[in-house]
Amino acid sequence: MAGTSVIDSGDYDLQIATGFIVNGFVLDDPIAGILDSPYVLDGDSEFASIMKGTTSITVKRGREDIGDAFSSGTMIFTIYDTYGVFNPFDTSSPFYDTALSKPGLAPMRQVKLMRYDSLGAEEMIFDGIVVNYDYNFALGGIDTVTVYCADQFYLLSQTSLDELTVSAETSGERIETILDLPEVDFSVASRDIATGTVNLGHSSHYTIPAGTNTLNYITQINQTAEFGRVFMSRDGVFTFQERIGQTLSNPVLRFDDQGNHLPMSGLGISFEADQVINRTVITGLNGNTATDTDAASIATYFIQTTSISDSLLHEQTEINEAAAYLLNGEPEARYTSVETAFLMLDTAGRDDVAVIEIGDTIEISKSFPSGTGTSQLTQQLSVEGIEHRINVRDGHRVTLFTAPTTIVYQLILDDPVYGTLDSFNVLG
Repeated sequence: MAGTSVIDSGDYDLQIATGFIVNGFVLDDPIAGILDSPYVLDGDSEFASIMKGTTSITVKRGREDIGDAFSSGTMIFTIYDTYGVFNPFDTSSPFYDTALSKPGLAPMRQVKLMRYDSLGAEEMIFDGIVVNYDYNFALGGIDTVTVYCADQFYLLSQTSLDELTVSAETSGERIETILDLPEVDFSVASRDIATGTVNLGHSSHYTIPAGTNTLNYITQINQTAEFGRVFMSRDGVFTFQERIGQTLSNPVLRFDDQGNHLPMSGLGISFEADQVINRTVITGLNGNTATDTDAASIATYFIQTTSISDSLLHEQTEINEAAAYLLNGEPEARYTSVETAFLMLDTAGRDDVAVIEIGDTIEISKSFPSGTGTSQLTQQLSVEGIEHRINVRDGHRVTLFTAPTTIVYQLILDDPVYGTLDSFNVLG
């Protein structure tokens, strides 16, 4: 099987693009001079595999709370540079491009972290670019290199828009328009963009000024109008999901502490006043505004307001709907995160946890002391953020950050519970 084994976790590979073919046969070379995998005539890959020298990897994508904005996903990893091959001044390094006289391992190169499942299939965990190499030269010890990476949101954050007079479009259509602009030029093949549920403004008030940051504008679409999800997937696809509403009960993972499903090594629980929003004020760039309140919540929890003054919505009906959508009058005790360690999982569990994605639904069940016995609380939640921590000493751990979602169930004809077509039982 390909890759490098990580204790109690599986086989992994970490690859960085060098800008030149690295696996080409080289006559008389003690390593590359053996015509055998991976060294082949002419070569076929510019990616250097560096997993064997890597001591730790941390990947973070998404957001920790549903109220947060999505930002660039990141990966940080540390390498023991035992032989000095990562030194940018080492012209004899196998990663040094002698033809161009410059280091092959350089900022803005593509980087990929993947895991191989039980059948040997390659599953991407992170796809992005190198932002910075931090070299730590140790006196009398082994040098280390810490590499900082970001997903393609970083590239979007480095671009700005020319002035754009926008047309009438849904939120998804507007994102497509932005990504198509020559000053952005984001790959069409790396997009998974929903149409969107709202219409964005297109009068003179909504003209995009020159110099507007691309990622900030896309974030504005989501945070002020759609209220969905916008992120880079684990395999590098720009993903836009529509306004978060009802979720058909179909958890891709189930965790519990009773031994029936995947085990947990950590669980976050929240029950706080900050969850309450009982007054909302939404104002579009054209001045249209809406205010909504939850009087019963205000009577109990005082006034707690959220305000958006730069919404890209322009239709009064949709502004009214947005103000109502953001109300959350009652605090709810909920699971905010769940952690599991691969050493606790069987082979199938490791394969499933490794490929969990933002927007998936999971189920968490925990037992609590209650009087002389115990009670059990089970919640189905949406995954909003993912953190992978891979260490050569203790293997792979994953933390999933969650948010509440409205669960509905598929109608089952003649079933005493799910056989009634209503707001909780829906046609699949």
